[in-house]
Amino acid sequence: MTTSTQTFEFQSEARQLLQLMIHSIYSNKDVFLRELVSNASDALDKLRLEAFRDKDLEADTDDLHVEIAIDQDARTLTVRDNGIGMSRNDVVSLIGTIAKSGTAEFLRKLKESKDAAGSQDLIGQFGVGFYSSFMVADRVTLVTRRAGSTEGVRWESDGEGTYTIEPAEDAPQGTSVTLHLKPADTDDHLFDYTSARKVREIVKRYSDFITWPVKMASSEDGDELETVNSMKALWARSQSEVEQSEYNEFYKHISHDWNDPLETFRMQAEGTFEYQALLFIPAQAPLDLFMRERKRGVQLYVKRVFIMDDCEALMPEYLRFIKGVVDAQDLSLNVSREILQQDRQIRMIRKRLVKKVLTTVKSMMAEEGGERYTTFWSAFGAAVKEGLLDDVDNRESILEISSFASTHDAEAPTTLKDYVARMKDGQTDIYYLTGESRTIIENSPHMEAFQAKGYEVLVLTDPIDEMWVEAVSGFDGKQFQSIAKGEVDLDEKDDEKAAEAKKDFADLLAWMTTALAEDVKEVRLSTRLTTSPACIVGDAHDITPTLEKMYRASGQEMPKVKRILELNPTHPLVSGLRAAFGERAGDEGLSETAELLYGMALLAEGGELGDPARFIKLMAQRLERTL
Repeated sequence: MTTSTQTFEFQSEARQLLQLMIHSIYSNKDVFLRELVSNASDALDKLRLEAFRDKDLEADTDDLHVEIAIDQDARTLTVRDNGIGMSRNDVVSLIGTIAKSGTAEFLRKLKESKDAAGSQDLIGQFGVGFYSSFMVADRVTLVTRRAGSTEGVRWESDGEGTYTIEPAEDAPQGTSVTLHLKPADTDDHLFDYTSARKVREIVKRYSDFITWPVKMASSEDGDELETVNSMKALWARSQSEVEQSEYNEFYKHISHDWNDPLETFRMQAEGTFEYQALLFIPAQAPLDLFMRERKRGVQLYVKRVFIMDDCEALMPEYLRFIKGVVDAQDLSLNVSREILQQDRQIRMIRKRLVKKVLTTVKSMMAEEGGERYTTFWSAFGAAVKEGLLDDVDNRESILEISSFASTHDAEAPTTLKDYVARMKDGQTDIYYLTGESRTIIENSPHMEAFQAKGYEVLVLTDPIDEMWVEAVSGFDGKQFQSIAKGEVDLDEKDDEKAAEAKKDFADLLAWMTTALAEDVKEVRLSTRLTTSPACIVGDAHDITPTLEKMYRASGQEMPKVKRILELNPTHPLVSGLRAAFGERAGDEGLSETAELLYGMALLAEGGELGDPARFIKLMAQRLERTL
């Protein structure tokens, strides 16, 4: 063994990584302690497995644990373990060289020996996470001795490019990492890591569920150690061992919600890759459900070590209200453990989580009374419907758990399955109308013929409804059809009578199409009106006025979409206009009447007039003549 101190240079990649660690990779400096505790946990796992495989290994395995010690006067924080430890060669190759990793190398050897059981109990990469220490320390000292060896080694560096290695006499089994902390008043150093309270808080947050005890000096007696992590992961315990009250308290802890969850469910996957999940559906929507700056996603753990709070990769945007934990056994992480690699495992876990959420909601629908489902849909239905745009693979499942207000019942929404079951004989489409409110939709001229003939119409008032109905073709073989688009043919009609009416109104329709050319593309007779004189409809593939308005509000330039003005030939105002046109075609008053007729139709559907002042002036003049 070398008896003198030697100085080495970090590899160029290591120096670059050190700078990244110090300045940019980690978004939260607290994670340095997570990394050190995780590395210590790895070392304990390795020793346990090594002792099992090598019965002659001279190692103490009686009280395996991680210990954290704080010296406020010296401003040091030490994380030590009595695990596998490292030899001098290990220290040189693992810490001075980024390309190699103790755990990664260990896993490779295990895979070569086909020891799959052992590989499941390891996490992280020692040579990478260790460097996070330099975010909070201006000097780091490591003392280690490999289990079964009598020779210890001491490593030290200020992170500037070199490190020293020297023998360490009487080094205990395992590894001790001492951080000489930066001054407390450093600009970007927000917390005092010599505070026992702060350190305990970090351990509880990131390492509460690892399988080994993490010990610190008790507040009452500095010589007595106490375990500060619970080592009890609810999702890892048998369901029969956990009371619902425990789930409720855990939910409140991670969600900051005062209420109990609406639903709690667990998942466990075994096989190619393993993970456990404990998920919750809240009982009410959070205030930030539709805010841009909202956070979403479940908490991610790997081998019970906390990785991130809002893992967006594991839960789609439309299920952003789902809370809970996913604990994976073997997940690909990048340098900082903070950002997931988009690999097959992530996509597969996400896919299964989504299906579980949707099937859980579906089971809530089947409950007697359906009260919990009603609560769920009232709170989160508008968000779930976003999935009809974003999640094509699960579109059918989302439609199955969706409910919509309809003209069938003013109080209770309907499922599409129930709507289809109530469809009239010969009805081939699912009718709907979008609008800002139920009142506007119910009073829309478009509804008249449908109400008169008893056809059920879905009443869609959420902003997202304007978009998903354009993207979703249908449900259960039935197409979605807006009653404000295209032509309507609700039942058999007298073709001869219709043809005669079309002939009688031909000249008026042609003249009005020209007179209103700036606003409409066509004026035609309507089959959807019974009491109103006119209504405005769109072509089958036109975007709705509301959707056009939404695009403009978001800053997108949209060409003006001209729509169709439909006239009710049986209304006295329309028939009177036809008679007047036949007598005095070209009269300026007729043009004003046509303009007023269009304006009234626009207002009846909740639209906005292009020139409100002119409309009011014309209306006032007409009213004056009636006096």
